[in-house]
Amino acid sequence: MILFQDQGVSEDLAETLSEEKTLSVVDLVLNGGAASTIIVVVLFVLLFVALYIYFERTFAINAASKIDKNFMNQIRDHVMNGKLEAAKLLCAQTDSPVARLTEKGVSRIGKPLDDINTAIENAGTLEVYKLEKNVNILATVAGAAPMIGFLGTVIGMILAFHQMATSGGQAEMGSLASGIYTAMTTTVAGLIVGIIAYIGYNHLVNRTDKVVHKMEANAVEFLDLLNEPI
Repeated sequence: MILFQDQGVSEDLAETLSEEKTLSVVDLVLNGGAASTIIVVVLFVLLFVALYIYFERTFAINAASKIDKNFMNQIRDHVMNGKLEAAKLLCAQTDSPVARLTEKGVSRIGKPLDDINTAIENAGTLEVYKLEKNVNILATVAGAAPMIGFLGTVIGMILAFHQMATSGGQAEMGSLASGIYTAMTTTVAGLIVGIIAYIGYNHLVNRTDKVVHKMEANAVEFLDLLNEPI
């Protein structure tokens, strides 16, 4: 009978210890003090901003990269037949950076090729600026988020050691350790936000580069078209 009672007490003790060691993310944030909570909230705001910019730019780049494969062939036919107004109308009806660059070139037909090339390059610079809009914010979040998280950890460590100092070295190790690993949550949150923003930034840069290469290829094709004998 005593053996069964001891086993019951041991099981209850094990369950109690298991419950004490289990903490949710919300508990870690709320138990970290005002400074830790504020920093985690700031990191969540940065995460929301990063995700919003990533998806907004992704949709914009996807729309910019879509163009009819026969677009340049139609432009070629119009230009070779002297139907410049029809070529301009086709460019106006096609909402893409390639079409806007081509329209700029068509509107300069009759002028020296250097002038046409310069006009296309200037229009291309403007289109690249539109594609890269707000992408630099992702790079800023990727660099700043881990530092903000580390700042929260440092503040938490300072408060934990301050508690130890003010208690004359008699601070409970349990509460001290709890304060320390709770403070570490800000570093984890900062790293997570930074990694997400960094991956999103690099993905957008790669997608933008592909669109820019497509713009350059079509610009070269258009200039080659003007050099062809009529």
